[in-house]
Amino acid sequence: MKKTVRMTITGNLQSLFFKEFIKQCAKEANIKGFLRILEDARVEILVEGDVDNVQKMIDLCSKGPKYAQIRNVEIKDERFQDFKDFKVLNF
Repeated sequence: MKKTVRMTITGNLQSLFFKEFIKQCAKEANIKGFLRILEDARVEILVEGDVDNVQKMIDLCSKGPKYAQIRNVEIKDERFQDFKDFKVLNF
């Protein structure tokens, strides 16, 4: 079963390392969607894929890479959009 979620993450994320970490995790988990840094420095990540893989991404995003300091993760279910790959977008 497919699932789509939108996460909004706040914290001290060191954006370059965080973007690469999420991009690599998405590739390994066969996740599609996107990541973008919002104007207020929060990170928005939309992930879709198999339910187990989406949950794995939620767990990884909640912890972040080694030096990230995640303060809050908001998670919202979304309608499945059938993305073809995972991209890091510019705002």
